[in-house]
Amino acid sequence: MLALATTVLAPLAAHAAPDALRGRLKAEAERCQECHGTTGQGNTLDPTNTAARLAGQYPDYIVKQIRDFQTGARSHVVMNNVARHLDDADLADIAAYFASQPAMRTERAAPRASEAPALFVSGDAERDIAACASCHGAAASERGGRAPTPLIEGQDPDYLTRQLRAWRAGGRSNSDGGVMNRVARRLSDQDIEALSGYLSGLQPPNPSRSPAP
Repeated sequence: MLALATTVLAPLAAHAAPDALRGRLKAEAERCQECHGTTGQGNTLDPTNTAARLAGQYPDYIVKQIRDFQTGARSHVVMNNVARHLDDADLADIAAYFASQPAMRTERAAPRASEAPALFVSGDAERDIAACASCHGAAASERGGRAPTPLIEGQDPDYLTRQLRAWRAGGRSNSDGGVMNRVARRLSDQDIEALSGYLSGLQPPNPSRSPAP
């Protein structure tokens, strides 16, 4: 009986901890790199590609987003299809791989607007806009009390713009407690462009990431 139990549990034990190398192979098998880039820095060979940068992203955030694609809480024609084939071990390994890469940096950052830093750090009380930094951290790469909160420094500006507009319109609604929808509804097009350009131009450090649960 002990021998049988050991045999049955061996495959489970192999997936007890997230493994970045295993995650790279799984990401290749699922063709993640075609949109997100070999190391998660985006597909730089296709200037029209605006998939999210994943390099250096918090692994628990990556895991949450893939689970949301699995359940339909987040909608994307490609990602919903890809996500349904992944189990928990796959999610943890793939997240560990992208999280282990040098932090995202975009080569096509948009121009920075002068009002963006203040809007990000302090918000706008007159328009009842909460400070982005209250969740994302003052440097946009820190935990600010809500988890999982993504790293957004160095993210693709077009991706940021598209997501903020989706939050504003309600096309995306999978943030904790709907906080992103509430904030984005008060942002103008000018605000969104300014914030996207500002954040994409920031060059983050590469802090160590905790493994995905």
